[in-house]
Amino acid sequence: MSIFIYNSLTRKKESLPEPSQQSEVKIYVCGPTVYDEPHIGHARSAYIFDVARRYLAYKGYQVKFVRNVTDVDDKIIEKAKNEFKGEALLGAVKKVAEKYLAAYHGALDSLGIKSGSPEIIEPKASEYIEKMVGFIKNLITRGVAYQAGGDVYFDITKAAGYGKLSGQSLEKMESGARVAPLENKKNPLDFALWKSAKENEPSWPSPWGPGRPGWHIECSVMSSDILGDEFDIHGGGLDLIFPHHENEIAQSEGAEKKFARIWMHHGLLTINGQKMAKSLGNFITVKDFLDKYKYPDLLKLLFLAAHYSHPVDYTEEKIEEARQALERILILLNKLEVVTKSQGHQVTSKNFKEIEEIKNKFIEAMDDDFNTPQALAAIFELVTLANKNINDADFISNATITLKELSGILGLTLEVDKAAAISDEEIKAMILKRQKARQEKNYALSDKIRKELEEQGIILEDAGEGTTWRRKL
Repeated sequence: MSIFIYNSLTRKKESLPEPSQQSEVKIYVCGPTVYDEPHIGHARSAYIFDVARRYLAYKGYQVKFVRNVTDVDDKIIEKAKNEFKGEALLGAVKKVAEKYLAAYHGALDSLGIKSGSPEIIEPKASEYIEKMVGFIKNLITRGVAYQAGGDVYFDITKAAGYGKLSGQSLEKMESGARVAPLENKKNPLDFALWKSAKENEPSWPSPWGPGRPGWHIECSVMSSDILGDEFDIHGGGLDLIFPHHENEIAQSEGAEKKFARIWMHHGLLTINGQKMAKSLGNFITVKDFLDKYKYPDLLKLLFLAAHYSHPVDYTEEKIEEARQALERILILLNKLEVVTKSQGHQVTSKNFKEIEEIKNKFIEAMDDDFNTPQALAAIFELVTLANKNINDADFISNATITLKELSGILGLTLEVDKAAAISDEEIKAMILKRQKARQEKNYALSDKIRKELEEQGIILEDAGEGTTWRRKL
């Protein structure tokens, strides 16, 4: 079955060619502007496209994945002025960019999301200045851009169909646009391709004088250089549709490049119904989250519960729901491990119709625009089914394999923190001591041992096959 993805440009789902027809899928995603600690909104964006990349690879595609890094920007310059006062600004800007790109990579690594690997190409804006200058010169030659002093602007009147991605009319956009002081635009909607250097700001040479590129130009240049003039998927947040992605289309088509075929946009993240902002005191970094909750899977389950195109509202209640969902899976895996070990069972290649049907439900959901809520429902249907067949070693062995396979596609680790004060060996010794106390009808000692283990985050469960244990999340 083909994979269908909702295209923000055509406003309908469109299919990718089967792997036999097109083995490689080329994806470009707008990445971070590196001027601050990465927050959970950044994590959602990175995770959404990591899941898409994982699933495409699972289906047999070779995925060429590009996520750009904006390391030249007004916010970075402002941060450099505040964090490295008295230092040369160009060097300070570089330090800020390096510091927060490392923080971004560290956050993704802590969440188990691919970063800085051969599978992820991460071009930096500062490495593409010369090619951006060449791209801008081409736009001027074609008559769709113009120089105004030391600045260069794209002439929006030369962009056929401008507004087709955002669905806005040119008249409406023009009525809401304004010209900032010192701008020499012909039209309020014209946007900067090159900005002349301000005093003491980092700059690069160009035919129009020293300066730096505008924000929009970097994505058109990087994507065409790495992926070619036409590629399969361009991703980013809904907040980037206008003006960023609209302007990317205008300048790329102005250079007679076909650009992206499918535009994939994700919903944004709020905190208790409010936009995340430091001024509101609800700014949650990835580090803050992991310091409090430890488990990346909790954040991932929160994200998976909503379709990628929908907004997600982060609340403590939803994280608790995610914790209960994760525990449900981990409790089952713990039971399965105990049963297979106690029976000395070896995994067979036997297929079970019910398991295959659930796996097919998962695949059908992911084929339909990466519908993770439905895919997650299939996983929990498998959990329920495995619990009903807990004494069938063949069945649960195959259920375990499928559960881990499907969870792996979604990037779930299904692991608990074992860096605890009490070791596995100590736990097992206390369980043996408790079993002996129960055999001797010393229930006071038995209850005391259970309570001691609970205080250290160890949950005991007595069943027909003996006592199992797990670490509490």
